[in-house]
Amino acid sequence: MIERTPNDKSAKSLTKNGFALSLKGRALRLLASREQSRSELEKKLKPFEETSGQIARVLDELQTKDFISEARVIESVINRRQAKMGGSRIKRELQGKGLDADKVAEAMDSLKATELERAKEVWRKKFNSKTDADTSPAAKAKQMRFLAARGFGADAIRRVVSGREGE
Repeated sequence: MIERTPNDKSAKSLTKNGFALSLKGRALRLLASREQSRSELEKKLKPFEETSGQIARVLDELQTKDFISEARVIESVINRRQAKMGGSRIKRELQGKGLDADKVAEAMDSLKATELERAKEVWRKKFNSKTDADTSPAAKAKQMRFLAARGFGADAIRRVVSGREGE
């Protein structure tokens, strides 16, 4: 029996039953939990690659069978994040996944139309329940920093915080 130590690479490839998972099995397990981009899968599977080019072959096969799809990854991220995040934050997350820049830009164009409404809703959930009497410059600055950290654009932030949403 193999002794398992925390730093032993061979111990990493064993499951709790003692059977090794193939790269394809690992990739499918990762894809079952959520949509993943090809570059994300490459990073996660790299420690388990036994021969050079093995990951590329496995991922090519999964991509031809449509298990890996950039469009689904983009759609998944947007659906998960649009209620809480602004366009720049979502764009940064999509770029971090190694997706095609043109597809990311196209997805961001569709989000721009709803940026103001989404910013207004995020602001309302966080600040509208508090007293409306607090319109001090410090309170407005805090609200603006909050929305900026969430990735909303400067124009949308100014309009929401100043109360000119409809303009």
